[in-house]
Amino acid sequence: MTTNGGFEPVFCTIVPPHVLDKLARAEDSALSGPARRSLEHDAYQRTKRRLTTVIGAPSVAAPAGAAADQPHRTIYDARHTQDLPGTQVRAEGSDPVPDATVNRAYAGLGATFELYLKAYGRHSIDDDGLPLDATVHYDQNYDNAFWNGEQMVFGDGDGEIFLDFTIPVDVIGHELTHGVTQHTANLEYFGQSGALNESVSDVFGSLIKQYTLGQTADEADWLIGAGLLAPQVHGTALRSMKSPGTAYDDPNLGKDPQPATMDHYVRTGRDNGGVHINSGIPNHAFYLVATAIGGNAWEKAGQIWYDVLTGGELKSDALFADFATQTVKAARERYGAGDELQAVQKAWEQVGVRTL
Repeated sequence: MTTNGGFEPVFCTIVPPHVLDKLARAEDSALSGPARRSLEHDAYQRTKRRLTTVIGAPSVAAPAGAAADQPHRTIYDARHTQDLPGTQVRAEGSDPVPDATVNRAYAGLGATFELYLKAYGRHSIDDDGLPLDATVHYDQNYDNAFWNGEQMVFGDGDGEIFLDFTIPVDVIGHELTHGVTQHTANLEYFGQSGALNESVSDVFGSLIKQYTLGQTADEADWLIGAGLLAPQVHGTALRSMKSPGTAYDDPNLGKDPQPATMDHYVRTGRDNGGVHINSGIPNHAFYLVATAIGGNAWEKAGQIWYDVLTGGELKSDALFADFATQTVKAARERYGAGDELQAVQKAWEQVGVRTL
């Protein structure tokens, strides 16, 4: 359940609006057309999401008698329409199907469920066995993936800039983590609290990828969305936690605008106050913590972040300093005054965020 009295009406997409805005102005209609349609669709979904919070969404519960320590996945195919959820094409426990997109979505939902269960003892997104539903092949050349408060939705990409959105498992983990945040700290999707909302999703999306690949913090690439960009794009991913601002530099996409420290914090009225841009600062802080501690990042660094997200003390309108202060407290309470605490304190100092 949320700790902040009601769910924040958040509609979250993996590709930031500023990226699609840039593509929508391209002279090549093969680039601008899908981007414009994706922007229009995303605006519609944001309005729909706000209405859902007013009239209420249908409640979804785990099947009767279902084991809480097992995922309950259902994959649907929209068949290039906007009809949700679409036609069921794979259910929990069924064999893989010929469609690789369906199988990737199924596996990604499972990987997310497993990380939260095995690392943090969390039973699905809501910690109460919430079924994990996803729709693939959504719309025509749709350049995004999103969590709409009830399920995951994946576009196929336009093939020119973006490929199939089920390819990077961290994209799946990122979007589902918005659901975890929705049911815990419920961070408001604007300004610094919105950037924290995005950063938490990047953090756990990256941890899900690392857990799946069996990578230590030093072995991980710390990229969000690696494999999503088409081969001709000058870039490696959507974001870099290791080096914010370096994920792409492309004539069509522009240059990655993420800052790594508060010295370059971006003040803007766009993108809900730059939630996808300034998230680079807490992202980088987590990277610094994880690599300083070493080993598997989901174990200690991830545990500290999870303790803050679910501890009930983080306000929905938290600023970076509030979150940082809570991570210091969580590190001290769980690990004492050792290397973990020092790593957290030093990381926030390096990115220019004061702890209170």
